[in-house]
Amino acid sequence: MDLGLKGRAALVGGASAGLGRATAERLAAEGCKLALWSRGGDALEQTAEEIRKLYSVVVVTIAGDARDPATASKVAWQAERSLGPIDIAVLNAGGPIAAEATKTNSDEWRTSFQLLAITPIELTTALLPGMRKRGWGRIVSIMSSGIRQPIPELSYSNACRSALAAWLKTIAPEVIADGVTVNGVVPGRLDTARVATLDKAKAERLGKSVAEVRAASERAIPAGRYGTPDELAAYISWLCSDLACYQTGTFVPIDGGMLRFLP
Repeated sequence: MDLGLKGRAALVGGASAGLGRATAERLAAEGCKLALWSRGGDALEQTAEEIRKLYSVVVVTIAGDARDPATASKVAWQAERSLGPIDIAVLNAGGPIAAEATKTNSDEWRTSFQLLAITPIELTTALLPGMRKRGWGRIVSIMSSGIRQPIPELSYSNACRSALAAWLKTIAPEVIADGVTVNGVVPGRLDTARVATLDKAKAERLGKSVAEVRAASERAIPAGRYGTPDELAAYISWLCSDLACYQTGTFVPIDGGMLRFLP
């Protein structure tokens, strides 16, 4: 199926690994030009080089720490300088540290809110005017199931991602008439390094093996397994397509049936 994305310019956050990299590969397979950003380093450059070789598309990299207040404007400027107008922005950043709800501190709140709310909001705000003027744009945020069902020990993530979701829901009806859609995906237990780290921490806390913790998690998922990053990325590529032009303001779980609430 042709998603109509060939030649579009996409900016993908957290692109050196995990969900960000899987999304970048999906968009590259559809013929998008890519600006990949993360904190940088060898992993980001290696990802870019591998995607160039696999899909024969233009790929540029931008180093930026989403915890830095100066990052959003820098990333937006560098992406458009390198690729021209940005059509697609995939908002994605790694999670903050784990913490019990009654054991948080103000410094970590500030850092987490910059990482998960302020930087993506400022980045989107910088890119939206051009998208609206051109009459086409896609904003897709990779969220967390914590925005629907708070996850124990992930207090910062639950709250800060929920703030971002509220803002995205607010702007969605304001820009749809200009051809810009704003959506989010809500990953369940996907097989990423972040989930592996959380499983390891839980195993240590409970005095169990990582295999036991994972098996218990899988039993709670109707699909009976963790998902793959590409299963999330496939849906993101759909949201970025012309075929999804009437879908906006949604936050869709990709979770193997794990979340049991009504929409």
